[in-house]
Amino acid sequence: MKPKTDRVKIGIIGCGAIGSRIAKSIKKDFKKDCQLTGLYDIDQEKADQLAKSLSLNKAVKKTIPGLIKSCDCMVEAVTAKNTRTIIRQALEAKRSVLSMSVGKLLNASDLFRLAKKNKCHLLLPSGAIAGIDAVKAASLVGIDTITLTTRKPTTGFSNNPYLLKKGIDPSKITKETVIFKGNVTDAVEAFPRNINVAATLALASQSRKKIIIRIIVSPKFKTNSHTVELTGKFGRIVTQTDNFVCPDNPKTSYLAVLSGLQTLKQYCTGVFVGT
Repeated sequence: MKPKTDRVKIGIIGCGAIGSRIAKSIKKDFKKDCQLTGLYDIDQEKADQLAKSLSLNKAVKKTIPGLIKSCDCMVEAVTAKNTRTIIRQALEAKRSVLSMSVGKLLNASDLFRLAKKNKCHLLLPSGAIAGIDAVKAASLVGIDTITLTTRKPTTGFSNNPYLLKKGIDPSKITKETVIFKGNVTDAVEAFPRNINVAATLALASQSRKKIIIRIIVSPKFKTNSHTVELTGKFGRIVTQTDNFVCPDNPKTSYLAVLSGLQTLKQYCTGVFVGT
């Protein structure tokens, strides 16, 4: 559903690699359907530099409320402890939100209720995995088992607190190594920058407790690979994506960023397919 007849005003919070790439795409590729009206980052220099590169110096906002006020839809592209609070602020102001930090929304039924109450949207991209539409369809009749096996290069896990606590130095890993096996909640908590796909899968399947997550790393891996297998009354689904890393951020799959752009495009044009 297209929220307005004119161009949708987009504000971006977080001007790092993901936020910057989305901003540049809005300016270059989506200008017929939306316009970039706000940029905010806790490090204002990042926002200033991005705005300058886009010739949109007036788009920089000094406060989060200022950013929210400037837009119809806020793109959340931050990894912070208060991410949910920021999203709530936007929804309370009756602004739609595209959240790139899906892992922060595992226990966010209150935010989805708020969006419904205020007649706005909380948009979640499919991320770096395929077949989310099929997973949602399968959940209607029941899912028996779900496994997600993620394989990534070791470079995406440098300075990870979970691994440091366990005494694991990714730079010293020389062969395929399982660095995590467990449930979705623990995976997202341990790897908030690496495993948003686990949260996406949990929300789409509505079967969080049934999901088993494995994360395997190796210096020989050249892509971020995600294999999903589901069984249930519907039959069996197996998908695999081999993603190149985002050119701006080795911790993120390029497809994850592209899925955010596609979700934004669907929202702004009102054309939804497979959702």
